[in-house]
Formats: sequence, C-alpha cells, structure tokens
Amino acid sequence: MAKDSMTARERWQAVLTGQKPDRVPLNYRATSEFTDSMLRLLGCDLDGMYERLHIDRVVGASGDYVGPPTPADTDVFGCRYAYVDYGTGRYHECVYGPLAQYSTLAEIEANYTWPDPDWWDYSEVAARVKGWDDQPVSAGGSEPFLTYCHLRGQQQAYMDLIESPDMVHFCLGKLYDLCYTNTQRIYEQIPGRVTFTSVSEDMGTQESLLFSPGQIREFFLPHMKRMMDLVHQGGGYTMTHSDGAVRAIIPELIDLGMDVLDPVQWRCRGMERVGLKRDFGDRIVFHGAMDNQYTLAFGSEEEIRQEVRDNIRILGAGGGFILGPCHNIQPVTAPELVVAMYDEAYISGRM
Repeated sequence: MAKDSMTARERWQAVLTGQKPDRVPLNYRATSEFTDSMLRLLGCDLDGMYERLHIDRVVGASGDYVGPPTPADTDVFGCRYAYVDYGTGRYHECVYGPLAQYSTLAEIEANYTWPDPDWWDYSEVAARVKGWDDQPVSAGGSEPFLTYCHLRGQQQAYMDLIESPDMVHFCLGKLYDLCYTNTQRIYEQIPGRVTFTSVSEDMGTQESLLFSPGQIREFFLPHMKRMMDLVHQGGGYTMTHSDGAVRAIIPELIDLGMDVLDPVQWRCRGMERVGLKRDFGDRIVFHGAMDNQYTLAFGSEEEIRQEVRDNIRILGAGGGFILGPCHNIQPVTAPELVVAMYDEAYISGRM
C-alpha cells in the first residue's frame, strides 16, 4: 500500500483549496463511551488510536476561562447541566436555564449579567498549537441559538421567535458578539495558523428546515456572515454544521461564505449525495456523510464499507470531501465496525 505523501494539515488544506489530496482526509467524533471501547479493542491510548485508524487529527485552540467562579455543572451563562442516560449512552444535558424565569426583554436587561470576553485569557493559545505543525487547527466559532435554547428552555426559545422577536434579537446579539470577540482574539494570537472555524446553527429536521426561511434570514444569516467574514479575513475557512434536511438554505449559506458543509445527513429528504455534489460540489467541501441513524448503528461490515466507497465515489469525485461520521459515534456501534470503516476509507480514498 502506498504511504501518505501529505501531512494531515497539508491534506486538509488541499481539500479546502480545491486541490486533490493524496487521499481523502478522515475525521473522528464519538461519545466518550464509544472511544473508551475503541481504546480497549485496540489496546492503545488516544494517540495510538488516531495513528492506527489513519485519522487526520484536528487540534483545538481556545482561551482559558479566568472569570468569576461557576458552581459545579454550571457554565458561564448560568445554565446547569446533568448527565442523562439514554440507554446506550449518556449526554450532558441542560436542565436549568437562567432566562426561563423572565417574561420580557426589560426583565433580562435589568437582572441578567452577560459573560464578558475579558473573562478569558488568550495568552496560552499559541502554546496549544506548538508542536502540532503537521495538524489542522480548529478555533473559535459560534452556535448561539443552541445557547439561547439552554438559557430559555428549548420550547420557549422556539416560541420566542414568534412571540418575542425583540428578545431573540437582543440575546443573539449578545451571544454572537461574545463568539466574535473570542474568535477574533484567538486569531490574533496565532495569525495564519487556524485552518477552519465552525460557524453553525442546527437548521434541519429529518424532512425539512427547522425554521422558516424568513426566520433564518432574520435571526441567523446576518450574524453568520459577520462571523464568516472574520474567519476569512484571518485566513481560515468556515465549516457550517447543521443536521438534517437543509438543502433549501445551502445556496444562501454558500453566498454568505460557507466553505464546508457538515455533516451531510444524506438519508434526510433532499440531501441525496449525487444532487448535492452536482449542484454545489464546485463551491463547497462536504464533511461527514457516514450515516449514524442506520449504517453505523445497525449496518453490517459490508454495508459500512460500501457506504465508505459510495461516499468517496460521489462526494469525493475530484476532491472536496472529508470523511467522518454524521454525528458522534454511539456506544451501540461495535468498535470493530468503525475500524473497518476507517480501514476501507484509507484504502479506497487514495486519489
């Protein structure tokens, strides 16, 4: 088998700039329970797992929180979390939002203190990436409506879009401003070193958009464009994560400056791979595409290997594809099957 002729950083960079890499880059995301089972199977540590599975490891860079102390299981926004067991795995879910108690924007303005960007120290950001010259770097980013859902409670947050749009505009403005400044300060610490930044909002269900196009244009797109402009000014690329059936909004996201679409849930309505590649493949990179809803969770080894080959053949034609799971790999998935997935991708993904 031919050896790699590019580093992980070079491979990602080739894909992002429209060039052909030596092979399709491979990314990884999984629950901690699944990763533990993978490490037991392979008999190695995390570094060994990345090497064995040929994963093009992404390095994260962030500031250090130095602001007011927060209680256990509580974030800087005052949201409280607890582990919820779903039978095959557990997630750290928000169980209390400090803005849920308020009915008006005036109450929020009078009673709630927003986190200050100065609550983070960025002096160690450069140290985070030192020694990782061969790896792509991900840093900064935004997904404020998710935070807003935690602050208000998910049901109330969606109702606010119709009943209290002024509240949504105000709060999202505060949240996006924090994300913008955080991202800007990281880029200042490591100029030219950030490969990509996630500028995201979950906008899709299994069948259609989660919001009306008008709501997306009103509440999200102007902020997302500002974030994307910042990333591009700093020499980075933008990855937009949105689960589900988001085909209807893809052209507008591209016009904003989206460089990478994640995670390509191709079993959702309108997200067929051939159509996505045909209509948008000359303008964006596709990231993910290994289905978690059926294939990785319940498929056979041959089904998984075939999906790898199909994804590379369709989405990777001519470049423009980074393979990985559509979501965190869940504990219901056998680690042996994921080994097969990455082995197949390593073999079949050579350009």
